[in-house]
Amino acid sequence: MDSLTEAVLAEAPAEELLRSPLPSAYTAAHLRAEDQRIFDGAGDRDVRRTLRVGPVPMPELAVDEVLVAVMASSINYNTVWSATFEPVSTFAFLERLGRQGGPAARHDLPWHVVGSDAAGVVVRVGAGVRRWQAGDHVVVSCVQVDDQEPATHADGMLGAEQRIWGFETNFGGLAHYAVVRASQLLPKPPHLTWEEAASTMLCAATSYRMLVSDRGARIKQGDIVLIWGATGGLGSYAVQLVRNGGGIAVGVVSSEEKAERLRAFGCDLVVNRAEIGLDRDISDDPKATVEAGKRLGRIIRGRFGEDPHVVFDYIGKATFGLSVFVVRRGGTVVTCGSSTGYQHRFDNRYLWMNLKRIVGSHAANLQEQAECNRLFRLGHLVPTLSAVHPLADVAEAARLVQTNRHQGKVGVLCLAPRPGLGVTDRALRDRIGEDRLNPLRGAPTAEPGGSPAAAEPAEAEPVH
Repeated sequence: MDSLTEAVLAEAPAEELLRSPLPSAYTAAHLRAEDQRIFDGAGDRDVRRTLRVGPVPMPELAVDEVLVAVMASSINYNTVWSATFEPVSTFAFLERLGRQGGPAARHDLPWHVVGSDAAGVVVRVGAGVRRWQAGDHVVVSCVQVDDQEPATHADGMLGAEQRIWGFETNFGGLAHYAVVRASQLLPKPPHLTWEEAASTMLCAATSYRMLVSDRGARIKQGDIVLIWGATGGLGSYAVQLVRNGGGIAVGVVSSEEKAERLRAFGCDLVVNRAEIGLDRDISDDPKATVEAGKRLGRIIRGRFGEDPHVVFDYIGKATFGLSVFVVRRGGTVVTCGSSTGYQHRFDNRYLWMNLKRIVGSHAANLQEQAECNRLFRLGHLVPTLSAVHPLADVAEAARLVQTNRHQGKVGVLCLAPRPGLGVTDRALRDRIGEDRLNPLRGAPTAEPGGSPAAAEPAEAEPVH
């Protein structure tokens, strides 16, 4: 073990962290460019064939960057996409970024360190960094923006140079160390463990923008919100945000086991996909879509007497026609991804004649991320971590997400030697309550297999 890692694990003061030399290499989950054709002709693009864990060279910092010793990270569906090289190889993103020259050239490498969530300790800062210093405990936003681009100052997500770190950039969070821009950092909620904190920002902030932000659906008290994939990473935070805001959460899930978990989680109404005929793919059958929409509408109206105000959809092709059909007149469908396919088929008459809206949403800007992180610090949002794996087993963890055999978020310990570390405000943790902080912890994983039509991956960020 190198001296810097030893100092981090010993919770050494900032002075000792700065005295300890940077290692020349570090352990990371990464992909190899040489594997990009490995799945040619394969039916199952098993991520365990391409996700490697091993040493990679330590990069230099740019002036606006920070080196974080990563204590924990988590699996997002974009890591599955990276590891399957679908729908495009992320090495194409790295090559395009590298063509900018300067510090960006570092990203274009024959290996790609993946991962878009992290919680850890700052160990180095670039010459232009002002708000962070060695020893700070941080969580990392997945969004990198160009602060010299005008659109960024209206909304960071509108900038043409906005990228998802660890997916469209190199040096991601499934590693012992990660290179991030200073503008990606937020204070770690002090009552959360490393692995809990590392399971929050990408999914929770994405859900926050979709539902709460004035750039999303802008939910209000009493709104009925239909949430597809409600026990996934995005969906489990969406349920919390709806209930916190005085709304009514209607969750759709793919099994009775998930339904039981969601009821215990406080969802107001839980619908099994099989109840409405989604145990098979009906996305290319307009008549079946309308019939399934009518069944779903009857279930919701039978409970609340009204159709949903908002539909939260990241599933895509398998559900989007239903979403447009079932949302009420003047209602909103908000989407951030398409985990079952990008080509959506829906009957436009139900959209235009009933004055419905479709809102596209992607990740969250830094202000939205900060507002969401504040809710965790107040205990108003809690992590939805269900399982934790060591970095050495990251491929197995990603396979769980790829095959939809998980619930909530799947965490990965990086430098943290065991779960449960990193809490610096024990009193707040005790006030919130251990059980409330871990509502999905220990949720069983499903056996491999099942109907592809019923699959609803935990989160699906769109590909540019």
